[in-house]
Amino acid sequence: MPARIEGHAILRGPRAEIDASQTAVEQAMAQHGYGREALFAVRLALEEALVNAIRHGNRHVPDGQVDFRWSVDGDEARFDVRDQGEGFDPDAVPDPTDDDNLEIPSGRGIMLMKAYMSEVEYRDPGNHLAMVYRKSKGA
Repeated sequence: MPARIEGHAILRGPRAEIDASQTAVEQAMAQHGYGREALFAVRLALEEALVNAIRHGNRHVPDGQVDFRWSVDGDEARFDVRDQGEGFDPDAVPDPTDDDNLEIPSGRGIMLMKAYMSEVEYRDPGNHLAMVYRKSKGA
């Protein structure tokens, strides 16, 4: 089994930067024997986390940056996403599965991340997201 693989990127918003980061994570996970379901789950969660940090956290500020750090080993993949925004309270986001909120688009990304990842934690003041995918969650 290969050693822990780590990566770091400063993302400014272009789609190519997000794609390159996701590809690097997928390659590291594949080297550690994660299956297609795990790769799909992590890619979807990262898509939501990185795009939300750029779009909502930095609000498309031209010089806004997202600090993305990750590590993968044979047991788990860890992700750390920090934007330069003022943060938010994730508990204040409407539950998208509540009947009154079915037509409201907000909250679906957080719901997907929580569904696919083993751990999802927003750290104060809400501009720092830590996620973990454990191999035991799925191959």
